[in-house]
Amino acid sequence: MNGIIHGAPTATEITLKRGPAGLGFNIVGGADQQCVLNDTGIYVAKIKENGAAALDGRLQEGDKILEINGHKLENLSHSDAVDLFRTAGEDVRLLVLKGMAPMISPSKPRPDNESSAFAIGVGFVLATAVIAAIYIRFRHSMWKR
Repeated sequence: MNGIIHGAPTATEITLKRGPAGLGFNIVGGADQQCVLNDTGIYVAKIKENGAAALDGRLQEGDKILEINGHKLENLSHSDAVDLFRTAGEDVRLLVLKGMAPMISPSKPRPDNESSAFAIGVGFVLATAVIAAIYIRFRHSMWKR
């Protein structure tokens, strides 16, 4: 997707039958965990292989879910949206905007502060290893004298 939207997106209704492993997809987003800047909506993050959504084939990663069984998801917290999905029953009707968030990764999204903390941690470990190696070499050379 090149980021250009041709025409207004249209909502699509998708009905899924809950399988043994649930509906077969993960969601991200919500009023408290926005995954798209200035958007409190709920998005499909990952379609699970052989799950109900994958077998149906219409729901895709990046789709924005507007409603579940007539309940609007906009401005709900992430946990409230998850609760709606868990208690939705066996036949679940979704109102979906197709391909609205192509930047969503199939893996678990990581907030920017975790990425920065990870990089700082790796830098600290490397710096410590270099200092330890210098110290050991220095002690070794002093011991040989």
